[in-house]
Amino acid sequence: MISTVVWGTGNVGRAAIRAVEAHPALELAAVLVHNPDKVGRDAGELAGLTYALGVPATDDIASVLAAGHRAVVYAASGDVRPDGALDDIVRAVRSGAVVVSPALYPLYDHRGAPPEFRDPVLAAIAEGGGSLFASGVDPGWGNDVLPLLISGLGSTVDVIRCQEIFDYSTYDQPDSVRHLIGMGHPMDFEPMMLMPSIPTMVWGGQIRMMARALGVELDEIRETSERRALDETVRTATMGEFEAGTQGAVRFEVQGIVEGEARIVIEHVTRIHASCAPDWPTPPDGSGAHRVVIEGRPRIEVTVECTDEGDNRSAGGNATAVGRLVGAIDWLAAAEPDLYDALDVPLRPAVGKLGRKHP
Repeated sequence: MISTVVWGTGNVGRAAIRAVEAHPALELAAVLVHNPDKVGRDAGELAGLTYALGVPATDDIASVLAAGHRAVVYAASGDVRPDGALDDIVRAVRSGAVVVSPALYPLYDHRGAPPEFRDPVLAAIAEGGGSLFASGVDPGWGNDVLPLLISGLGSTVDVIRCQEIFDYSTYDQPDSVRHLIGMGHPMDFEPMMLMPSIPTMVWGGQIRMMARALGVELDEIRETSERRALDETVRTATMGEFEAGTQGAVRFEVQGIVEGEARIVIEHVTRIHASCAPDWPTPPDGSGAHRVVIEGRPRIEVTVECTDEGDNRSAGGNATAVGRLVGAIDWLAAAEPDLYDALDVPLRPAVGKLGRKHP
């Protein structure tokens, strides 16, 4: 059994605890938390399980990493603290652990990552013998392995489009939804997520990975965005009220340009209420879906709807992103210490999981 630590117990961390508990090759050894109110609480409770796991949460990072656990799922957010997340991850890699995480966008495609992100990780790998695999929480497989797999079914391919279409009122992360994305702010407010170069910083690595896998050269990466205001004030179950006239929907694209044309596109269509921007793409039903569209011959469209934590689509997306990361741990533990990306790490069948009782 691979001794595994889950670091962080928010939206991603809850799913990570459940995924580690369910994996036949992994053993949950420790849970690290930042909030002092969580210290001492059982991991099963923090993960929303109905039973205890016998692993109390701790904030003693040094002791946990010194224990020499083989793997760390770094589930703490890096959205507004990328430097802190990088420091934590480097510390875990230096301890000799295999680390998987969605926290560092620049390392999704580490070959194109800025040296200030890549170099400390490589130094930690050389010093401690650990590894790192970073993959997106939106989820990463929807912007790398799935579209590449589906593209192989076409005779000709004109455009690969990866869409996330979501009602974010179900996403239990108010700071990101309100302040990073801008929902509920006046229309003259510029959300950080839509500032020039930020979408490319977050999703450009996945565009570059797909281009590399497809054997094409990118001319450049472009960004487009559009925002809509709410016609009426709406109240959400998780994040309270959003006033009429404030931002209620956003749509943006990160485009990989090949020979002057947008050929590889990652598109997000995000609403705080279904009534806003009804002419934009919508999920088939429910509050969210991930969709891959291959424009070509034949035209191929695949829509994936995931649910977890009481039929919540956002939680379902998080859980599949976590499943990709946690499912890679035993492969990484057997591989050479290195910095890996989604093209390096295979997505494998659910060996040992079929029919297994889930947490």
